Parts: sequence; structure tokens; C-alpha cells
Amino acid sequence: MANPASSSARSDGVAVRRLAIEALERIERDGAYSNLLLPKMLAESDLDERDRGFVTELVYGSTRMKRSLDYLVDRFIDRDDVDSRVRAALRAGAYQLQFMRVPSHAAVDATVAATPKRARGFVNAVLRKVSSAGDPQWPTPGIELSYPDWILRSVEYDLGDRAIPVLKAMNTAATTHTRDDGYRQDLASQAVSALVAPVGLVLDLCAAPGGKATYIAGQGATTVIASDLHDHRAGLVVTAAEDTGTDVHAVVADATHPPYRLGLADAVLVDAPCSGLGSLRRRPDARWNMSADSIGKLADLQLQLVRNAAELVKPGGQVVFSVCTLTVAESTAVDDRVATEVPELEPQPLPEPWEPWGRGGRLLPDIFEGDGMAAFSYQKLA
Repeated sequence: MANPASSSARSDGVAVRRLAIEALERIERDGAYSNLLLPKMLAESDLDERDRGFVTELVYGSTRMKRSLDYLVDRFIDRDDVDSRVRAALRAGAYQLQFMRVPSHAAVDATVAATPKRARGFVNAVLRKVSSAGDPQWPTPGIELSYPDWILRSVEYDLGDRAIPVLKAMNTAATTHTRDDGYRQDLASQAVSALVAPVGLVLDLCAAPGGKATYIAGQGATTVIASDLHDHRAGLVVTAAEDTGTDVHAVVADATHPPYRLGLADAVLVDAPCSGLGSLRRRPDARWNMSADSIGKLADLQLQLVRNAAELVKPGGQVVFSVCTLTVAESTAVDDRVATEVPELEPQPLPEPWEPWGRGGRLLPDIFEGDGMAAFSYQKLA
């Protein structure tokens, strides 16, 4: 995290806060994805590296902790006409005060100066009350941890005593990991890639942005064919292959109807679409953009993709199924259906750092420095 005091001192920090507030407004108002929007905005700015780090922490943190921040400021608001830009300024100011521990004068003064003139008096009054109120007595765990109640209930049900430590871990900034070939990839994704035997022909059915496919190719697979549903996503795979100097063949294809000959592959990777509940510290807005209703449909899709992979792999070949989530419904429950409906796939034990999870393994971010992930490795019986 950037040093708040040093960032605040240069040019009184107004430009830094103004960019952060603009980003927060666009995320909230327009539904922009923070991990796509913010790098573009920073690239177009003239901020130095330290200020960019401050903006990143402020935007990601304020998005992540939105529910907590709204509680902090709403205690001192008696109106219901707070527009999106003013709400963004209030969240940015409250995040600096409560979670970054920026000195009150720097956080409040610079945030107020970055606020539209019409609302400066209001924002100043609210943030000074937040500052003087001290640490709050949070009314519920969902508000304190800043998660929708359904996520809290789901994770508590599935993870038991691990739930709160995992949720707290995903409220911290993600660590950037760079592979030897220069590609930036979360450690959990690298752990999934390492499960795939890099021999013969490997199919990656849901490959974008290409990190796992290029990892497998870099380990010596003879041929890696990486497909994804849309042109622009397949283009990400092409870019990843060029950047890493690996030989990956990118294909635009629907994994629900893969255009490959049955029994073609030596190994198939299904890094399936999922709720993404395990990657919330890297995708701070995702917790607000999903619903419990979608998980059942995702589980049906995941089973279909595993079934397709079983048809594409040779007898004796390997299928790896992974999801960056924490839910039983998208992991062990899917594997329970695999055991019944795709019995030709025999589960194989997973090595460290995977901890046992049903017939497969999982990684949880309370003790693992990476995303939450579940994975299953199968060998197709002859």
C-alpha cells in the first residue's frame, strides 16, 4: 500500500483524490469493472508511481468496503438525494479515515477539495463527523466485513470456522505474482496449471486470458489449443502467448459444443465459469454484481463442461476441473454428480499446496497467498 502521508503531501493530494472519486463514480453509476477501468485511467494520468499506488488502494478498497463505508457516513446523513459523485467522495474519505488511517486533516481537506463545489460543505461536515466518531460499533458482521448477507451466509455454511478468516483475507489487497516468463498470474491459478500434465496435446476449453495455457505450454506440452467463446477473449490468449514467447494455438469456440474430434487430447483443462467468490480481493466489485440465484445454473454448466472434456480426452488421459470459488455447490457438489454421471473419470489425489476437499482439493486465502480455488484431477478409464 502507498504511504498515505507522502501521497497526501504532494500537491495537497487533490488530483489523486479527484481521479479516485471519478473512478468510484463510474464503477457505481456505469457498472464499470474496477480491474479494467482503473488501469486505463492511471495510464492516461500523469501521476507518479507512488500516487498511482495510493489511487489503486483507495479505489479498490472503497469498492470492496462499500457496505461498511455507507454505514459509517449514513449515520450522519438525513437526506436521500446524495448523487453518485458525492457518494463516491464520501466513501473515499471514509475509507481513508477508517481503513487507511490517513490523518484527518489530510483525508478530509483533500477529499473535500476534490469534490464538486456544490457539495463541499456537505461532504466536509459528514467526514468530520466520521473522523470524530472514532471506531464504530458495527451492527452486523455483513456490514463490518462489507459483504452481501447472502455471501456471508453461504460461506459460513460451506466453510464453517474458516469462513470469517477467509472473508477477512479477501478484504486485503491482492499480492502481485510474476512468473519466470514475466506473466503476472495469481498463485492459485499457477497451482491449477501445475496439475495439468504438460504432455502431448492439451486442450484448454475456457482459456482467456491465457495464463494457464501459456504456463502449460511453457512446461513442455507438445501442442496447446486454447479456446474461448468470443473473439476478444481469444485475442487475450494470443497476447499472452506473444508476451510469454509460448506456442499456444488460440481458437474461438464454445466449450459447451467444442469443435474437436472425440478422444483427441492427452489432457483437457476445464477452468470453468463460476461465481468467482474465491477471487474477490482481486475483483473488488464482483461481490456486488452477483446473486445466489446464479450459482445453480453455473453448477449445471460446470458439469456439462466436465462431461464434454471426458469425451475429448483419450483413455488414460487427464481431465482437470477447477473453479475460483468457495462454494460447495460449484465444487464438491459438482464432483458428486461427476461420480454418478461420468463414472469413467477416476479422481486422482492432488499434491501440496492443495488441502483435501472431497475427491479433490482446495486453496483458501486465509492461509494460502492466492485466490480461493477448488480443483479436481481425473484420469479417464480405458
